Amino acid sequence: MKFGKLKSVGHNLADSMASGMGFLIGVYHMDVFAEAAASEEGYITVDFLNGTVSGAKPSDSLNRAILLFRDAVPLMCDKHGIELAYARTLVARFGTDAAYGPHFRVTVESATGKKSTDQFVGIPGKRLKRRKA
Repeated sequence: MKFGKLKSVGHNLADSMASGMGFLIGVYHMDVFAEAAASEEGYITVDFLNGTVSGAKPSDSLNRAILLFRDAVPLMCDKHGIELAYARTLVARFGTDAAYGPHFRVTVESATGKKSTDQFVGIPGKRLKRRKA
């Protein structure tokens, strides 16, 4: 299986949530960045495989969306031609700050132990390119 396809699944899930429209789960309005910013923690981490959250406590509406995203994971894996069992981790951390504005970090790990974390900024999420020192 191609690890790049698993990374695409993770990015697509996170970017759909970040967009606020949730097209992957039907048109479902949400604002994960506003909820993260309004919290003491300043971030919301979503585990798409389990439908769980850490960091800020989501609203009932956002929590419902997270469960719908969890239910969409098998369809996304199938669409990308990978088996659900290949995905060990599909997690995104959403936050906002003065330097980057809305941003999210996507971590994916395969069942074989290959792991990747990518940072995205803006809506839609563009990969953050860091300058070399």
